[in-house]
Amino acid sequence: MRIGVLFAAEIAELKFAHRLGFRSMQWMRFDASPATADLTGQASSRESAFTCAEQFAAEAQGLGIRISAIGAYYRNPLDPKQTDFARRILHRAIEVATHIGVRTVSGFPGAVIESSTNERGGNPVYYPSEQHLPQLLAFWEPVATFARDHGVRIAFEHCPQGAYHLPVMHYNTFGQPAMWEHFFNATRCENIGLEWDPSHLICQFIDPVANLKKFGSRVFHVHAKDAFVDRALLSQNGICHPGVAEHRFPGLGDADWAQIIHTLVRIGYDSDLNIEGWHDPVYRNHPNGPQLEEEGLRIAKTHLAQFVRREE
Repeated sequence: MRIGVLFAAEIAELKFAHRLGFRSMQWMRFDASPATADLTGQASSRESAFTCAEQFAAEAQGLGIRISAIGAYYRNPLDPKQTDFARRILHRAIEVATHIGVRTVSGFPGAVIESSTNERGGNPVYYPSEQHLPQLLAFWEPVATFARDHGVRIAFEHCPQGAYHLPVMHYNTFGQPAMWEHFFNATRCENIGLEWDPSHLICQFIDPVANLKKFGSRVFHVHAKDAFVDRALLSQNGICHPGVAEHRFPGLGDADWAQIIHTLVRIGYDSDLNIEGWHDPVYRNHPNGPQLEEEGLRIAKTHLAQFVRREE
């Protein structure tokens, strides 16, 4: 298990991660990377796109940084306007993952969004519930089969994408753990799992360790991000108020990282802990900007390293 970060496929970011002592990274924003340039008309051939991926992987390896996952598509693949493009991006991410030796491809599972009509006109209606399991399975099971044939796993990010980090009016079917259970009971694909992140559970008043013990066999990748619930503000203004629940760097929130990492080891977790930055409101919005963000990454790495036996 290594401690890493989330970055795009840019050499400057690799060198930044190496300077801070990180030995893992998740390749994010894959859909906007050179590896998909031919799909978006920015490159002449599939081969040239693959060459870019090879070069980036070689740079990472030269710096001793493992690419633990490819973050392929963090939008809504169940939106009909996005579905075909999302499928192409996911297939490409799976092919690239196989080509450069990465085991996991991740993204949002998506949600069905419908419109209702009333006297005020049409408004979007979000239905991230079990009634849309057929649409979810219809899109993802063929993708997962393609991934299985390439030796790759699919990991669903469960950020609700709702206001104030709450699962209200969002477009991620996996925003609540109840849906995870419905989906995993329904699917035939053992290579679909979770990109697990305790911060999204804390913001819903869910115990991350208990959740990990229940769904641990489906945890394929981990985003190391913390969250803090301001109980005084909660008691005054209720849950749907800005600042009641906020994301933070690991070690600065409510997550018990000692028990989280202990549980990950116990269940046989086989990947890395990649810190998701640019969410902590103190470090992200500080006038000193990148300098404070870097300090937050250092704090998070130091905190997590206490509980990682060695970075293999």
